[in-house]
Amino acid sequence: MIPTLLLTLATAANLAPVTGTQDDERTRWSIHAEKIYAAPGELIENGSVRVDAGKITRLGSGGGGDISVYAITAGLVDASVRIHEDRLSVEESSEIQPALRVADTLDPFSHLWQRQLRSGVTTVMVSPLDRNVVGGLSVVLKTGGPENIAARTVAVDAALCGAIGSSPSRGNHAVYGLPTDFFSRRPTTRMGVEWEWRRAFYDAALAQRHGAELDEDARGLLQVLAGVRPLFIQAWATQDIRTAAFFVEEMAREDFGQIRLIVDAAAEAWKEPAFLVRTGAGVVLPPFPHNGRSGPDRAFTAWSSAAQLHAAGIPLALSSHGAQSPADRLDRQAGYAMRGGLPFDAALAAVTLTPARMLGVDESVGSIAVGKDADLVLWNGEPFAATSRAVGVLLEGRLIVDPREEN
Repeated sequence: MIPTLLLTLATAANLAPVTGTQDDERTRWSIHAEKIYAAPGELIENGSVRVDAGKITRLGSGGGGDISVYAITAGLVDASVRIHEDRLSVEESSEIQPALRVADTLDPFSHLWQRQLRSGVTTVMVSPLDRNVVGGLSVVLKTGGPENIAARTVAVDAALCGAIGSSPSRGNHAVYGLPTDFFSRRPTTRMGVEWEWRRAFYDAALAQRHGAELDEDARGLLQVLAGVRPLFIQAWATQDIRTAAFFVEEMAREDFGQIRLIVDAAAEAWKEPAFLVRTGAGVVLPPFPHNGRSGPDRAFTAWSSAAQLHAAGIPLALSSHGAQSPADRLDRQAGYAMRGGLPFDAALAAVTLTPARMLGVDESVGSIAVGKDADLVLWNGEPFAATSRAVGVLLEGRLIVDPREEN
């Protein structure tokens, strides 16, 4: 029994990652690459990046380095990572929860953060689960660092998030006689979901207009109308994307305010991009489904979805939704979009600078520039190509994945 236990412990020790080495704590590096994709459309050949104390201190041509790789890009940014505590991340006693903060529900010890980080995703936005009409406030944070959500936060209350479609009404049921639980309520249909959106924003806007006392929920909705933060609405199917666009237009027509709309999981946005163009909305595409259909409504995603949205001039971000399979992670989503006709620079923007701008954190992440966070992905070939992969990752200057350890 004892020898078996000792053998088991010794084996576990050998399998455990080595921590506490000198390179784990080192934050000063010089990295050379054949190609540095500093930002979409900005290529430096035979260049180097220097980082110190978590920031980029030099970017330019020439120079040697502690590490040499084929290509460098900024750390990837996922605006819809979906690493949360499932139904524990929402308050389902009411469909309208604009004051709930998803940051208060997250588990900093989850292994899923490390999985994203090691694949090159260094910054993410986490939103509440889509079980409420208005689910609450999202948070933007780094995928590594201290095991403390507050210490890893890049932007608190980054966006107000909710959903249109079948998800918010799922589980609700009509009342016949006495209610049996708090799911005995509306909405039970898509029409009911739309009504909840309109009622909540109308009530807040009219209360302000008439000088009524405002509670925390109303103040949160008014901040969206005032453009203080964007509104992320999950809408997979084309009819729900259309409803989101009509809602934003109605709020402007009533002179309630101009909403900055981002349609999340917009699988069928390619079908009617004109609605998004005229509202100035951005889009976060869900991970490409291998059978073409995904989401609660089995929405259809065309291979050329990203290319069509880009051609229409719609701000576009890609997401892996926190996929665990290597074939579905964020760098592969960029590769799939390129197969559908999206140019390389647009694909790079869709996983770096564009989502960073959507989340309001582009001053620190999303591109390689002096003074920005030293979040870098090191590649052994052309980024997003099927024949290459991320072999190194730096997060705020710390070498998380070392390309020198490649076999």
